[in-house]
This record gives sequence, structure tokens and C-alpha cells, in this order.
Amino acid sequence: MSSILNKVAAIGAERDRELLKEAATYIYSERSEGDLHLHVFHPPNGTTPPHPLVVFFHGGLWDVSAPAQFVPHGLHFANRGAVAVVAETRVSSRHATGAPEAADDACEVIEWMTDHADTFDIDPARIAVGGAGGGAFLALHTVMSESGTTPSPRAVVLFSAIVDTGTNRELHRHFPDARTAKRMSPMKRVRRKLPPMILFHGTHDRIAPYSAVERFVRKLRFRGNRIELADFEKEDHAFFNFNMSHRNFELTIAAADRFLVSHGVLTPEPRGSA
Repeated sequence: MSSILNKVAAIGAERDRELLKEAATYIYSERSEGDLHLHVFHPPNGTTPPHPLVVFFHGGLWDVSAPAQFVPHGLHFANRGAVAVVAETRVSSRHATGAPEAADDACEVIEWMTDHADTFDIDPARIAVGGAGGGAFLALHTVMSESGTTPSPRAVVLFSAIVDTGTNRELHRHFPDARTAKRMSPMKRVRRKLPPMILFHGTHDRIAPYSAVERFVRKLRFRGNRIELADFEKEDHAFFNFNMSHRNFELTIAAADRFLVSHGVLTPEPRGSA
């Protein structure tokens, strides 16, 4: 690894340190409110570079840092030959910030990783981004905002996604004002030629209502985008997490894997592999 990549020790609570022990942790941004970290899971030795890049943004409604949420996903996709990143962004509990600052950080994560593509043996043409809840909002920001990222992610994987911050008044406290919440809402940013997306969502989600996701998907499809919606009957916001339901975790990660294969991010698993 290059010396410019300021490697640091694992951070957070003891539980997070234990779960993140297989990742290499780096500072990607030095903010006045504190350094920001990302946790990188490298593919096994012997895999052929350049590798795809898969980046995940955790949930928590931009209030708390919870990178351990996507450790199981990072391990899975690293074993599939990708450089898998679990990213941290600014949160209100640590940095007294809101959703707009976290959205800026999300774009910076993608740009920082691609700026160091040679160091990490990354293929910038094969980037996928994903997230859960507020982290899904951040993933969408990297592909839907006017600033976005360059290169833009090739595919998007969303769990219990928050897609409407404009009409959901409970979310307005995370933005400077209601106008900003509406302007940044993914529902208001739908356009043509967005990357393909897959959304996993529980029909009984009380934080990110399923009805909003249905409207979002209809708007995307109307404009010719390739969108898949996998609904989970009577499941709530956290249904997909490894520590909530091993079955739902396996179903969603297998479907996400197939989706990324179908859009050229991952290569198919060899025949006969488990």
C-alpha cells in the first residue's frame, strides 16, 4: 500500500472493532469535526486484478455511525473478488451535522477510492454502490445529484431505502430546512439514464414507507430506467440485516450478487462452487 494512504487502527466500540478486524481502515477525509474513515475488505490473494469496487453506506438516519452493519456484505463481496468498502460519513451525534454533509462525504468516498484505483487495483468501470435507510439515500445521491461522482457507479443496491425526504416531515430535522429536504429528495431527482438499481424493501417498513418506494420505482421505470423491486411481505425496516434474519440476509445478498453479475460488476461464480 502507498504511504499516502494514511492507515489507522480500527475505531469505534469494542463490538465494531471485533467485527471490523478483517478490514483495513483508512482516513479518507480530515474534517474540522473529525477524521472520516472507510473500512476496506480486500479480495483473497490470487484473484486477478483489476477488481470491481463495491461501496456500502450504513443506516442510522445520519445520526449515529454504524459501519458494522455491512461487515457481512463486505466479507461476501470481497470473497467474490471485489474490493468491498464499508464507509463512514459525518453524523449528528459525533459531528453535529445532517444529511447534506453526509451526502457530500458519500461522493468523496467514491472519488477517494477511484483516485487511488491503482493502489487498490480497482477497475473504475466496475463500481457498485449500496446502502440501507439513510445510507441508501447517500448511495442514491452519488448517482442522482447534479454534482454526483466521476466515474458514476455502474449499479446500485438498496436496502430499506429512504427515497422521499420532501414530503416526509419527520425527516426534515436532518436538513437545514424543508426546501433543502425536498430539493435533495431522490423522488425529485428521477431522470433518464440512471444506473440500474435493485431495491429490497419490507412492506411493513414504518421508517421508509413501502408506498413511497413503489412510487419511486414507477417514476424510474416511466423514464426508461432498469429497476428491480424485491418486496418482503410483512417485514420491517431492519429485515435484511444478518443479525436480524439469517434467511433474509442470504436471500438478499444472493439476489444482490446475481444483480451485480447481470450488470457486469462481478464475474459469475465458477460452476460447481458453493
